[in-house]
Amino acid sequence: MIKLIGVAIVILGFALKMDNIATILVAGFVTGLVSGMDVVKILQTIGSSFVANRSMAIFIVIMLVTGTLERNGLREMAARLIAKIRNATAGIVIAAYGVLRLILAAFNVSLGGTAGFVRPVVMPMAIGAVEAKHGNADEKHVEELKGMSAGMENVTWFFGQVLFIGGSGALLVQSTLKNLGYETDLAELAKIEIPVAVFALIVAAVIYILKDRRLEKTLYTQKNGK
Repeated sequence: MIKLIGVAIVILGFALKMDNIATILVAGFVTGLVSGMDVVKILQTIGSSFVANRSMAIFIVIMLVTGTLERNGLREMAARLIAKIRNATAGIVIAAYGVLRLILAAFNVSLGGTAGFVRPVVMPMAIGAVEAKHGNADEKHVEELKGMSAGMENVTWFFGQVLFIGGSGALLVQSTLKNLGYETDLAELAKIEIPVAVFALIVAAVIYILKDRRLEKTLYTQKNGK
């Protein structure tokens, strides 16, 4: 049972909101030690696992680049930019990003996902739109915007990646249909997916715009006592 102590460390670390990578590394080291491995063997195991799955570690590069850009004022610049646009709202900002994301997904172009683009660019722009109208963004509103921004990323990437002929999503659909006895062409699949992806984008955009307006009316009307 003591070999499962790594699981307990991970749960405790996440519950205390400690650094995720540090928590996982500590859990790995402790698990190795209680299993009778020496430090050299543990490091070799971690290193070999990293090399075998190095494509999954691209988030490290994204994290470093994003952190560097944020340190040099990326978030502030994005907020100032959107504040200059008249009548811009957080919901409209998120919807506009959805349009851009869907178009780029159709060409299999990634902007870095939630960590690499949504957090350092889209979120500051959405918050900047709120602050331009209300001075300060309510904490609850900000938390909702985080979910809305990430949701738009997921919706547009999920439906948009199938529009790219030869992409993993399209190939998965084609192979699945083939196993069911249906021969399909990738170009034909993309044509069929276009209205589905556009409809998904419209639905998500409308929901988020309406939700943002409802939050504005509820939160800031209460705050101003009107």
